[in-house]
Amino acid sequence: MSENTRDLKDTVFLPKTDFPMKAGLPQKEPGIQARWEEIDIYAKLREARKGREKFILHDGPPYANGNMHIGHAMQRILKDMVVRSQNLIGKDAPFVPGWDCHGLPIEWKVEEQYRKKKKNKDEVPAKEFRAECRAYAQHWVDVQRSQLKRLGLMGEWDNPYLTMDYEAEGTIVAELLKFAEAGNLYRGAKPVMWSPVEKTALAEAEVEYEDLTDSPQIDVAFEITESPIPELVGAHAVIWTTTPWTIPVNQAIAYGPSVTYELLNTSGGKFLVAFDLTDAFLLRTGFDLVDEPGMPDDDVALAEWKAQRMWTGEKLAGTKARHPMHHLGGFYATPRPFLAGDFVTTDSGTGLVHMSPDHGEDDFDLCKAHGINPVFAVMDDGRYRDDWLWLGAHDERRRSVINKPFNGPDGPIRSDLREVGALLSESDDYRHSYPHSWRSKAKVIYRCTPQWFVPMDKHLAHLPAIPVEEQRWEDEGGDDTIDEEATAGSPTLRELAIEAIRTTRFVPEKGRNRIGSMVESRPDWVLSRQRAWGVPITLFVRPDGTYLKDPKVNARIIDAIRREGVDAWEESRKAEFLGPDHDPQEYEMVTDILDVWFDSGCTHAFVLESGRWPDLHWPADLYLEGSDQHRGWFQSSLLESCATRGRAPYNQILTHGFTMDAKGLKMSKSLGNTVDPLKIMEQYGADIIRLWALSVDFTEDHRIGDEILKGVGDQYRRLRNTFRYLLGALDGFVGDMSDAGEIPELELYVLSLLSELDGKLRKAVEDYDFNTYTRLLVDFCNEDLSAFFFDIRKDTLYCDGPDSVTRNSYRTVLDLLFHALVRYAAPVLVHTAEEVWLTRYPEDGEQGGSVHLLEWPSVPTVPADREKWTKLRALRERVTEAIEPLRREKIIRSSNEAVVTVPADAVPDGVSDEQLAELFITGTVTRGDGDEVIVAKSTDAKCDRCWRLLPDVTPSANVDGALCGRCETVVSQLEAAE
Repeated sequence: MSENTRDLKDTVFLPKTDFPMKAGLPQKEPGIQARWEEIDIYAKLREARKGREKFILHDGPPYANGNMHIGHAMQRILKDMVVRSQNLIGKDAPFVPGWDCHGLPIEWKVEEQYRKKKKNKDEVPAKEFRAECRAYAQHWVDVQRSQLKRLGLMGEWDNPYLTMDYEAEGTIVAELLKFAEAGNLYRGAKPVMWSPVEKTALAEAEVEYEDLTDSPQIDVAFEITESPIPELVGAHAVIWTTTPWTIPVNQAIAYGPSVTYELLNTSGGKFLVAFDLTDAFLLRTGFDLVDEPGMPDDDVALAEWKAQRMWTGEKLAGTKARHPMHHLGGFYATPRPFLAGDFVTTDSGTGLVHMSPDHGEDDFDLCKAHGINPVFAVMDDGRYRDDWLWLGAHDERRRSVINKPFNGPDGPIRSDLREVGALLSESDDYRHSYPHSWRSKAKVIYRCTPQWFVPMDKHLAHLPAIPVEEQRWEDEGGDDTIDEEATAGSPTLRELAIEAIRTTRFVPEKGRNRIGSMVESRPDWVLSRQRAWGVPITLFVRPDGTYLKDPKVNARIIDAIRREGVDAWEESRKAEFLGPDHDPQEYEMVTDILDVWFDSGCTHAFVLESGRWPDLHWPADLYLEGSDQHRGWFQSSLLESCATRGRAPYNQILTHGFTMDAKGLKMSKSLGNTVDPLKIMEQYGADIIRLWALSVDFTEDHRIGDEILKGVGDQYRRLRNTFRYLLGALDGFVGDMSDAGEIPELELYVLSLLSELDGKLRKAVEDYDFNTYTRLLVDFCNEDLSAFFFDIRKDTLYCDGPDSVTRNSYRTVLDLLFHALVRYAAPVLVHTAEEVWLTRYPEDGEQGGSVHLLEWPSVPTVPADREKWTKLRALRERVTEAIEPLRREKIIRSSNEAVVTVPADAVPDGVSDEQLAELFITGTVTRGDGDEVIVAKSTDAKCDRCWRLLPDVTPSANVDGALCGRCETVVSQLEAAE
């Protein structure tokens, strides 16, 4: 090359960008987030969207207890995607995060700290203990807030809502007193789920079920002492149970009115069991049937004789039996009546069910209907009372009823029943699902205690117009004193909730049936808990069980708690709250606290309605949580709002499934298969977690693991490289569609694909279909751009001259693609999209700008022959497949060295051979009559500038080497320009 001959590299327009291929997200993201805080991007976005249509996603409060886990991260990313995408399409979508701060889990943790220090919680002043709970909750609020912000979540992080804020506690009390003033609250003794370990009632949402394989099952004999059927007197009724510990409080035996029962004469005695269950009973006991004197030998006569010893359950009415421990006297001396129960089946057991009204819902209801009341023998720690005749304080074997040895073969129940000859069979291999507290993991029991309830099936009084008289707790939700005529036309809470479910949008739709079936069958809502850390049930109760409903008293209570928090509810202030109209000696202050689900169920009131966050409105457009919240927050919010406002506090519910490990197993610390999002961010960056969360079908259970994250990393790199290419190709570009001139067909086709993508992404936003959103974006970048459009046009970009119409059109379309794609990607890859935007527009960054302040792109709708391009792309794939064997065998190194013959009938009309070569990135293309694609190595010379093998390559007059006609012209123009 002569001194005057230029280097060909200087004549090629290679992309230029400072945007690195290596992301370095763990190091880069914190700096991007720091800039967002510095410019207060959330406030800027609120200002930019002011006056637009609102979209309110109300945040369900996570619990302030422990580090963020992967399911927590998934949920928050989904919420952030909703909020960001709604802001992107031009709506005003603020987001106020919140935390649930009261309740047993926090109290339990503080007690654990006490136990380590050998301190007794009961010896610590209540205010001091609550202060420690408050400090514990605040610590974890601060920790979780920092961790969640690291995910790139946008919201009002400096002003979140906390259920332990005094204002929130005051609002929770105000909501409770709405129930009370309207008479939609009662105190009743009913069996509720109870944790002997935590010494409190539990809500359904606080209970999880575990499959047990080693539960006890026993058959117990009750001697029949009275019956309208003479043959039964002296025989034994047999009950079967998996809870031996309930036998000491048995008060009746239930039978099925339509069930057929048989009196069996066995080697062990005479026993009454259901006819359909006799074989199973004999198998469990090992008894043999024994012939009785007078049994006929004739088969017909024998059948008739047996039929006379069988009765339908309705014939058992009036039958009585005595408790196996009747010799103890007192409670056990009373005969146990037989009661008809529609719930009795012959699925298992003996067809006779022992009734303990203290420890079962069916038991309680049936016994109460016959005037049999619970005896409250089991204390809050699960032990029998000190004064209980059987298993009282004198019995050294007395332990908590959930204690496994207590129910075992050597425990007091079975050993005593065995001693009196009442234990007919026993084993410890019964398989069933048993409820446990999801906090302590300990077994729970049904325990009858006085609790505060919201009735589900009472006609709601209209608030606040209809005055309601006091009602007694014994009413069990009935309404002896409320004006029935005034409320007869109003719906029940269950009816209101079911109607609200009908009119709510559910994503996915199956959520409607799930919460609907739960509401249809749920019992009355238990509000009370016997703990210290929570919002008190601020009621004054008279000795007769009625509670005070005085709006003036309630107003004083609410005001005090808004100013001072829950510590304001204390005995020393009784007279202050009651005021001059009521004698403090006539009232007792309730010491129970509210179920935390009531707390969280009220968040709509103190977040959306309080005015503290004026950007919000009621009702919320959307609630978004895990599918377990159909029985938790979704339901408690629904019931609270329906009872006080007549409708749900939300218009839509979106639910997600649970995150499993890579094998599809539930994550557990004991299994060692948990995935820590904090470690993922340290290794990969937050954008990788976000891309994973928005790539899976979150409406179902989904998986995460190392290999899955590596696959997500590959997707991310492809997206990043797409943006890197766009930034490089657009270096120095200024212009818009008006400068493009006549746009080539390929560009028109790609614009039509972009327009189609735009529509699909908009629909995905409307449907909250984020895995489809992300997949469409990734596939478009990979398949339509990188592997197709960019691949074809790189020759034009690198080698066409500066005044090339095709090159200018291409870059114009790239500019439009850039502005669309960076916006589409912004809600998903929040850090990367910001980095991309500020790389191209650094001046925007200097002025406090951000990609997250932009709105949805304006994408033109252009005509394109889609059918034609579908055929061309299919033909291109065939050519690529035909070239690949020659590449593998190293006959050719690149497709530019290939000469291709394609079937003539596979080429759409109006497409030249030169256009086909450009489309296939090959040397030359010809058409043949056959059906096959034929590939050979080109014998043409190679252009030293564009590296294509073409017939018109000749020695250059401007440079050392050979150039094709196009490259010779461009080099000449560059020479002339210089």
